[in-house]
Amino acid sequence: MLRKLTLALAVLAGPALATGLQIEVAGEGGPKGTIAIDLFENVAPNHVAQVTKLAEQGAYDGVVFHRVIDGFMAQTGDVQFGDATDDGFDMRRAGTGGSDLGMIGAEFSDRTFERGIVGMARSQSPDSANSQFFIMFEPGPFLNGQYTVIGEVTSGMDVVDGIKRGAGRSGAVSGEPDRMTKVTVTN
Repeated sequence: MLRKLTLALAVLAGPALATGLQIEVAGEGGPKGTIAIDLFENVAPNHVAQVTKLAEQGAYDGVVFHRVIDGFMAQTGDVQFGDATDDGFDMRRAGTGGSDLGMIGAEFSDRTFERGIVGMARSQSPDSANSQFFIMFEPGPFLNGQYTVIGEVTSGMDVVDGIKRGAGRSGAVSGEPDRMTKVTVTN
């Protein structure tokens, strides 16, 4: 009996498993809506753990969608330079930073980049993901096996579709970008 009680208390004392994110999005004119994401802990446990930790710390609150390419994806998550509520925020730097949690090794899977899939952004190195992620507007099979899939939008794709688009091949957003006002971990 004591052993079962000890095990139960250990489980309760451990970190709660995240099953998703709830992202409140706003932009010019105010709130746009909520995006719900189911996180794939079994597919990319290290990436999900890092994103979850950052969300629990409130690090994503206020962070802009800095790179948005019509017909492709919307990228956000630069907690270092992308928080529009920070003094000295400069949209030109958004997308060039990460977090102080360090880089994450690739966790490639057989999950495909379909509409609504959430993937981790990275530099040239497959082991360089940190805090930035993107949501697919359309399928991107050329990303399969090249980027880590961490989740999928379960509701709010209309909100994703309404994110302010950037210009040119880089998808750089000018003017007032849309932003994540509040990111909450759901269980």
